Formats: sequence, structure tokens, C-alpha cells
Amino acid sequence: MTLDSKVPQGPIKDKWTDYKNNIDLVNPANKRNIDIIMIGTGLAGGSAAATLAELGYNIKAFCYQDSPRRAHSIAAQGGINASKNYQGDGDSNYRLFYDTVKGGDYRSREANVYRLAEVSGNIIDQCVAQGVPFAREYGGLLDNRSFGGVLVSRTFYAKGQTGQQLLLGAYSAMNRQIARGKIEMFNRHEMLDVVIVDGKARGIIARNLITGELERHSAHAVVIASGGYGNVYFLSTNAMGSNATAAWKMHKKGAYFANPCYTQIHPTCIPRSGDYQSKLTLMSESLRNDGRIWVPKNMDDVMAIREGRKKPTDLSEEERDYYLERRYPAFGNLVPRDVASRAAKERCDAGYGVNKTGEAVYLDFKSAIIRYGKEQAKIHGISNPSEKKIYEFGQEVIEEKYGNLFQMYEKIVDEDPYKTPMMIYPATHYTMGGIWVDYNLMTTVPGLYCIGEANFSDHGANRLGASALMQGLADGYFVLPYTIGDYLSDDIRTGKISTDSPEFEAAEKEVSERINLFINNKGNKSVDYFHKKLGTVMWNKVGMARNEKDLKEAMADIKAIREDFWKNVNVPGSENEMNPELEKAGRVADFLELGELFAKDALARNESCGGHFREESVELEGEQKGEAKRNDKDYAYVSAWEYQGEPADAVLHKEELEFKDIELKTRSYK
Repeated sequence: MTLDSKVPQGPIKDKWTDYKNNIDLVNPANKRNIDIIMIGTGLAGGSAAATLAELGYNIKAFCYQDSPRRAHSIAAQGGINASKNYQGDGDSNYRLFYDTVKGGDYRSREANVYRLAEVSGNIIDQCVAQGVPFAREYGGLLDNRSFGGVLVSRTFYAKGQTGQQLLLGAYSAMNRQIARGKIEMFNRHEMLDVVIVDGKARGIIARNLITGELERHSAHAVVIASGGYGNVYFLSTNAMGSNATAAWKMHKKGAYFANPCYTQIHPTCIPRSGDYQSKLTLMSESLRNDGRIWVPKNMDDVMAIREGRKKPTDLSEEERDYYLERRYPAFGNLVPRDVASRAAKERCDAGYGVNKTGEAVYLDFKSAIIRYGKEQAKIHGISNPSEKKIYEFGQEVIEEKYGNLFQMYEKIVDEDPYKTPMMIYPATHYTMGGIWVDYNLMTTVPGLYCIGEANFSDHGANRLGASALMQGLADGYFVLPYTIGDYLSDDIRTGKISTDSPEFEAAEKEVSERINLFINNKGNKSVDYFHKKLGTVMWNKVGMARNEKDLKEAMADIKAIREDFWKNVNVPGSENEMNPELEKAGRVADFLELGELFAKDALARNESCGGHFREESVELEGEQKGEAKRNDKDYAYVSAWEYQGEPADAVLHKEELEFKDIELKTRSYK
């Protein structure tokens, strides 16, 4: 079956405008009679809930946190992209579109990405109006910085806490609607199933995480905005609670899961310090604007640093290998994430890692501090400043730009990054795969929508930095509010959806039985034991580099872990109380199925593209030697998997990707 993406006809620059001109609308009086359920209240869910409520729909919003303000979007650091060309450096909607498609290694849907670029500027205006404190230049204009994979500065930021500030904007817009009674907020609730009535999504089963009570909620449409599945690796930069349950439940009810193998390994993470760790911390990609990445050139120096006989600051410039600047002169330290991550792995695998585990490279700010220091001395009219004064001036500039990130690093590692280079290593971060959606952001189930990181739509095989916040807010503020109205225009006479139907009954029974199974299992191993085992298999065999042998082994290993889990997992406590282990058990059970589909998808895609690197598919000669080798003849499609019971039995459907506005070519950052 070839999937219908419902992309409008016509030139790419007119598609979205023409689409909006021709859709069916719901008049304001009728919106009052329509209910929408929103699962997740991060940037995508929060902005969508606020906008839809502002339009007049009745929204029921659900989050498992104690407040929407705690959504994982809060952790985003570096910024949000928009093609406003404030820097006058040649940016445009087309260039943002081009960079995003190229950055995603030509595995995105063109029409969706162009629309994203088109609405990006509106997001900034909206957020400024909400009071988001973006950084500003001396003259009061909004400041921009550069991110990997682009040659312009288009990233708007608020220090290193952009996600938090944008989320507070969406949260305040939500609160206005909660106060008006247009959003009914269900904190500490987890969606455990979606209910399909007559082929349409008409509600959910949710568990009140405080009392343990199961609840039925109905609506005319259900929107999932529950984030990505990076925690399938156990160790990731995601919040501990981030999970794939909402998306996986909708997959089991008929929504196709697209490109599960596309996961992003972020190059600038604080390296792990031991097996006891359960979470990794991200250092924003924005640091690569001013930080230079290097390892020692000589193995003697590597060993001396590991053994504490030398400090990194003892090494002269000649003794350092700035390997990104060496390999990718055009982009240097600002190559895209997948390229930077693989390059770090290659150096560490070759033995040049600088910490005790051999899994770390340096991110060094000394050159930037001196450069800014000299500039500041000139501004202050000091013609012959001392080295100490230059360093002080430079440090002040870096502190203003990245202060909270440096503070965070020092708290975790107990080293001052102003005086000694940071240590970083790649780690699982974002997932480009997710539920398949069409141009309207609707899944293969009518009335079931998916937005933000939970869907697959905009980033292809690799997300450019600062594009997650852009996609979440574009979907929530500017895309879904139009597209969902077209579908809901048929529901203005439907009336309230009853929760007493056999479909709700059956879904609740299924959820209840599964919970009882966990509580009564009385096995001898904890939930975390299985999650860690899964994570080890995923990182070792489905991590930064993949091959046929490892992927086949991973599928068998994950299946064995899953079978062991259902026999031997132990969930203490009862179902009728607050029980974090029970919540975790349900989520890990879903990861144990998703992980196998992830490996199956990676096995089926015998090409390297973006974050999916197959060792069998590498350029063997020429300028690109050693780089990822894409295969457009056989794999220029989205893989969308249909659930058939066991993950290994999932059926592949393809959405062929067309490139009419961008030429398919080898991605080069040299």
C-alpha cells in the first residue's frame, strides 16, 4: 500500500496558502459544541491546547507531570530557528527549507518542511508578544546565533534556557484558557489507551496517577503530543519520565509508526561516569558556536591526561587535533549533529578519548574567550591590556551567552569550564521517527492527530539543532488549528460522545487487566533491571553505527528480554495508589516492543542516512571517503509500519518521497 500524504497540488510556495483558502471551517458558535483531547502539554501540546481553546473548542488536556510547566520541552537549551534574516546574512524561507531537508539527509517530506519554514517567523512574533525574553542586541533587535549544518545565524535564544522560556509562554496562554473554563486540565494523568468508535478516534482511557483510578474521557478528536522515545536507550538526555506509551498505544490501534530507526545521537553531552547513572545531561549545541572540539594528536599525551600526569591546558596548539575543523573545513565545529557525533566516536574508537573510560573529547572555549576579550578591551579603550584583563573581559561575554550551561557543567563534573576545556561525548537525544501523519497531521486513524516530536514529519533522518522547538510550536500554534477544523466540520451535529459504549468498556477492561498482571506477577527482578538490559542492547547494537549481524541479534535479544520481563518482573505496591514502579512497568513494556521494531526498521534500511549509519553503506573513495553513503534509488521513502501483533511481524508501507524543489545530492559539509 502506498500512503497518501494528502499534500496539496501546486507550487510549493503556494501549497499552504491555497490549502487554507479551500478547507472547510467550523463557525465560532459550533466550536463550543466540539471537544478535543490533548495528550501532552509541552511546546506542541501546550501551544495547540491554548490556540484551539482560544478559537472556541472545548479542550481536555492531560499530562503525567504535576504541572504542564514540567514538560520535557523545558530542558531545551540552545534556541529556536526562524528565517527572519535579522542578521542580514542572506537567510530566507527557502534557505531554511533547504538546510532542513539537506540536514535531514533528504528523507523529509518537502511540503511539510516548506510550510514549517513559512510559519517560522510568525512563531517569533507570537512569542515576543507573550513576553518571551529573547536575547537582544545592543540596538534592541532580537539577537541570533548559528547552529550546526547552516551557514547563517537564524537561531533565536534566551541564554541557555530557551525551552523553558518558550514553555512558560505557552503555559501562560494555556492558563488564560483554563481560567475561562475552555481547557480542563488533568495533571498527574497518564493516557493508557485510545478508544476507536466506528473507525474514528473518540476518546481515551487514562489513569489518575495519584489514586490509581481508571477514567474514560471522550471527544470528537484526539491529539497526541507526547514527545519522543529516546528513553528506549535507558540512558539518554530525556527526562526520566519521558516515554513512548501514548504513541505506542495509538500504533497498536492502527496508527502506522514511521522511521523508528531515525534517532539522534547528540554530540555534546556530559560523558557518563559509571554504571550507576540513570540519566545523561546535555550541553547545548549553541556551545559549538564558540567552543572548539579537539583531542590530543599523540597517544602519549592521551595516556598522560588519562593518568593525571598532564592537563589538557598543558598541550600546545600543535599537539591538538581539531578534527572537525580538519575534516570539514567549510562548516568546522558547526557540522550537523550526526556528523559531529560519528566523528567523535571515530576518534574515541581509535583510542584518543580523554577520560578514564576513553569516551570523551574536549570542547574548548579558550580561543573564544581571548577573541572576545581583545574586542572588549578595544571597546573599553584599553590599548595594551594584560592577559589577565583580556581573559576577564572574554569570560564576561561567554558568561552572558552561556552562563547557566557553564554553571550546570561545573556542578556535575566539578571542573571550571572557564579554566579547563569541557569534556563531551555523544548520547541519545531526539527521535526523528514517530507516528506517521499526513499533511494535515492526521495519523492513519481518522480523528487521531499527532504533533511535535511524537510524529515523524519534518526532520528526515537527522534534526538540525534548534528545529525541535520550531516544529513543536509551528504544529501547535499555526498548523493543527487549521487542519483539525477541516475534519471537525463534519462533527458539528454529532453531540457529546458517550463513554458508556462497548468500545470504552473493552478498552478499560484491557487496561485494567494489564495493570493487574503487573501487580500480581510477583517476579524477582525490578523494572529498571529490564530497562537497563534493553538500553545496553540498543546502544551496543542499534546505536551510533549499525550492521546486519548486530541488528538481527538485537531483535532476538530484545524479544528474549521481553519474554523474561513478562515472566519475572516485580512491581511492588498496589494499583489503587500512587505507584511510580507501576507507571514505569507499563512504559518499559512498551519500550520492549518498540525497541524490536526500531531494530527491524534499521535492518530493512540498508543505507546510511543522517542518524542511521549502516556500516555496510560507506563512501569508499574520493573526497567523501568514510562518510555515510545514501541510496536514493532504493530508499527514498518513509517506512511506515503497521502493527500486526509481534513487532517482528509488522508490515511495511512506503510513502515515496518526491523532490521537486530541491536537487537530491550527496550531503557534504567539507
